[in-house]
Amino acid sequence: MKPFLAVMALTTALVAPDLAMAKQVTLTTTLNNYGGDGAYLAFYVTDANGAYKGSLWMAGGKSKYYEHLSDWFRATAGNAAEINGITGASVGAGQSLTVTLDLADALFDAGYELHIDAAVEDMRDSPSEVVIPLTREGAGQAVRGRRYIETFSYDM
Repeated sequence: MKPFLAVMALTTALVAPDLAMAKQVTLTTTLNNYGGDGAYLAFYVTDANGAYKGSLWMAGGKSKYYEHLSDWFRATAGNAAEINGITGASVGAGQSLTVTLDLADALFDAGYELHIDAAVEDMRDSPSEVVIPLTREGAGQAVRGRRYIETFSYDM
């Protein structure tokens, strides 16, 4: 339950000024069969101006590799406290990751974007592998990543 509480704290912090309700959102990421080690993935949100608002999930547990998730790392100044309690294992080539969390209603159709940075040991880093607007209309629609992510979608 610790990851759930951390995500709730994040989403509450993102919406406290608006006192908005939250809804369960399932993030589904399927990786290409790129033939390398497991991928580190950072899921985070920015506002309409591109300002970092919070981390949602980190796939990969060794902090020494976080600098390779360069857009996330730059946005957070490498602060691992941003992902305390919301980390899981790296995701293997050809595998899928499904994470369900609560996101504030205020994040949808308000200019917020979900970003995914990806990195694989001994392969090229892929900052902003996926960047999509958080919209109700976009729910359930798969998008392709730039390098390691075959498809990503979110469902509400």
